[in-house]
Amino acid sequence: MERLNVNPTRMELTKLKKRLATATRGHKLLKDKRDELMKQFLETVRLNLALREKLEKELQEAYGGFFASSALMSPKMMGQTFLYPKQGVSIGLSYKNIMSVNVPVYSIETKTDNKGDIYPYGFANTPCELDDSVKRLSDVMDDLLRLAELEKTVKLLAQEIEKTRRRVNALEYVMIPRFQITIKYIMMKLDENERGNTTRLMKVKDMVLTDTHKYKE
Repeated sequence: MERLNVNPTRMELTKLKKRLATATRGHKLLKDKRDELMKQFLETVRLNLALREKLEKELQEAYGGFFASSALMSPKMMGQTFLYPKQGVSIGLSYKNIMSVNVPVYSIETKTDNKGDIYPYGFANTPCELDDSVKRLSDVMDDLLRLAELEKTVKLLAQEIEKTRRRVNALEYVMIPRFQITIKYIMMKLDENERGNTTRLMKVKDMVLTDTHKYKE
């Protein structure tokens, strides 16, 4: 790996040692963040799979009731049954922070508080299978939103994990080794210069002593 292109001076050595200490500390913090993100990611995936499995069963039962109702009602009658809904639903959106990642939190806001308004029809001319299916779909709305939250959270956490992993690798395999190599190079150059200065001083001393000895003679 190539070293940094800097002058081999003590000032540069001090700067690089500080940068190495900062990079090492940042590397540790990023690794801790990556590990915690992985923990949150795996937990979210586990919850997501469990909720998806539960919802698939509940929706299958709800759709089964619709299919049974469609066998007892004509398509025109089925369409007219849901032509004028009583209940309205809007979705609220907020965010929560997971390890510096803002993930969505959804909430349901209904137009009315009357739970019976989920049925936009009278019960006289509809089969009980249809009533049961409408009730099941109404009951799973919270879980559907929760599943949407988990799906989005998994995606956002995966992106943040990948970004953090790249930063950790850049520090671990590029920046920190480059700092270490450059510091070693500067220390070697400084030691070499110091030995050269010591040798020159010894030669000067010998020359001074030789001249002094000749002068006394």
